[in-house]
Amino acid sequence: MPPIGPIKRRKLIRYLHQLGWQGPIPGGRHEQMTNGSRALIIPNPHNGDLDRTMLLDLLQQAGISRTTWEGL
Repeated sequence: MPPIGPIKRRKLIRYLHQLGWQGPIPGGRHEQMTNGSRALIIPNPHNGDLDRTMLLDLLQQAGISRTTWEGL
C-alpha cells in the first residue's frame, strides 16, 4: 500500500479490495463499501486527490491500522 498521504479515489477503492472490502455499492448520496458487518462511506469522485486527513479518517472508520495500510 502507499504511504499515508494524498490518494486518488480509484486507488483507495483498489487497495480496500485487496484488504477484503466489497463494493462500492450505491447508497443514498454516497457509495459505500462493506467488509462483513462493517460499512464505510466512500467520498464522491472529484477532480483532486483525497488528502491525508481524509485518508486517515477513512482508515480509522474502516478499522485499518496505519501499519496494515503501509505494510501491504
